[in-house]
Amino acid sequence: MKKNYVIGLDFGTDSVRAVLVDAANGATLATHVHWYKRWREGKYCDTSQSMFRQHVLDHLEGIESTITAVVKTSGVDGNSIKGICIDTTGSSPVPVDENGVALCLKPEFEHNPNAMMVLWKDHTAIKEAEEINQLARSWGGIDYTRFEGGIYSSEWFWAKILHIIREDEKVKNAAVSWMEHCDLITYILTGSTDLKSFKRSRCAAGHKAMWHESWNGLPDEKFLEQLDPSFNALRKNLYEATYTSDQVAGNLSAQWAKKLGLTTDTVLAVGTFDAHAGAVGGEVEEYTLVRVMGTSTCDIIVSPETKVRDTVKGICGQVDGSVIPNMIGLEAGQSAFGDMLAWFRDVVAWPIDNLPSVSVADREKLNDEIITALSLQAEKLPISESPPLALDWINGRRTPDANQALKAAIVNLNLGTGAPAIFRALVEAICFGSKKIVDRFMEEGVEIKSVVGVGGVAKKSPFIMQTLADVLNMPIKVASSEQAPALGAAMYAATAAGLYGSVTEASKAMSNGFETVYQPNAKNVSVYDRMYKTYCKLGDFIENNINN
Repeated sequence: MKKNYVIGLDFGTDSVRAVLVDAANGATLATHVHWYKRWREGKYCDTSQSMFRQHVLDHLEGIESTITAVVKTSGVDGNSIKGICIDTTGSSPVPVDENGVALCLKPEFEHNPNAMMVLWKDHTAIKEAEEINQLARSWGGIDYTRFEGGIYSSEWFWAKILHIIREDEKVKNAAVSWMEHCDLITYILTGSTDLKSFKRSRCAAGHKAMWHESWNGLPDEKFLEQLDPSFNALRKNLYEATYTSDQVAGNLSAQWAKKLGLTTDTVLAVGTFDAHAGAVGGEVEEYTLVRVMGTSTCDIIVSPETKVRDTVKGICGQVDGSVIPNMIGLEAGQSAFGDMLAWFRDVVAWPIDNLPSVSVADREKLNDEIITALSLQAEKLPISESPPLALDWINGRRTPDANQALKAAIVNLNLGTGAPAIFRALVEAICFGSKKIVDRFMEEGVEIKSVVGVGGVAKKSPFIMQTLADVLNMPIKVASSEQAPALGAAMYAATAAGLYGSVTEASKAMSNGFETVYQPNAKNVSVYDRMYKTYCKLGDFIENNINN
């Protein structure tokens, strides 16, 4: 019997990974990771200004590196690879010319950060996001933030574009349109040249660009032109219709088929975001919260439309079909999760990184060991009601109630406070931030009966996962797949290729199951409940008195 295979191509913050999957049962035959060269060198970024840009060349090199590697490693005939689906971070928009060519691929813009992809974690558009929020409430028409949780974020599409065009006249004049990362990569692989007919991602448009069926697409021109007159022309060069990721965007172009060792019969599914694909890979179903945990978190729930209130306040959008067609996908998340712990590691490691007597190899080895050592020692500390207490807003707050201008804080320090105690406080802070999200969903009438963890943190840190179970007072299942977003993308690809009749059918057949369940510890639950109340009071004080 002839076997069929699909590829999930998952673009993360630091790297891209391809996973080649048996479409019959979801078994992974090969996986390969490519680290972005220019990104690792720190090019085109300014962390002090929260400016994070990526060159599209990093992504193109990653496509060729990863897909050719998994095809070669698996030994699978390219003719039997039926579909590919792209998932990416988001909102990560890229300015393009009239043919859909990213501006940074043109000689005159190749070193201009404003012509590159504006990564999800770029927060240079805080002022512009606030303008969008004020206008949405005051212009006298539809509040276009309504299905975005009621607050538009600097992490999202329109705010980022508004910031760039105000800062860079050359980019403003050259950018005929803008594309989300997941759309751009799909567009490139299909060899498309017509922006108008290309199928844009429902997931990206609905959650980040204020697209909604009830107002027939993107916000009205009269609203957008009050932000910038050029938005009138830009809107005409964007899109009206959007598509779910079970749909075919096109076939692999002859040029890319030759590069990758595949054929032009391979279909490309409509692109999507990593967290939403991760939810599919984590077997999302009604009443299940899937937490995709890495540098940040994205929290995904699906629900029939009849069971969701008109709008859910302070989240990252509710979009029909953004996860599973014909169900409402609800998104929330934290702007920093693993990033908060990595920040502390870098603080602790500063002397190591700056001592000339320490070799580069030794620095890398020691940096890798720091988190492990901190976790082991922090886990041994008794849970106390008067330890160091931290806020998790090291990169602003995504949800509930987006505010990227907020800063983190640590209190209750004394001369006896050591690095493990601070590390434990940071772990507890990111778990308390997670509980804030769960509480908001429950307050808004969205029922949560189970929690699933996917991603690097869920797989690698029992200490964090047990703390999270204790803070939430809920069992947490950890998905077995090492690459849940890529697996979910593969499930979309299998559906688009016609191998399954629906995403739900593909998810059931290709599921990798769960490897463990963390049960809450009753003794810790009561202590954390009291600490959480203090965390909330600290957050209110900092937000209202310090971060104002």
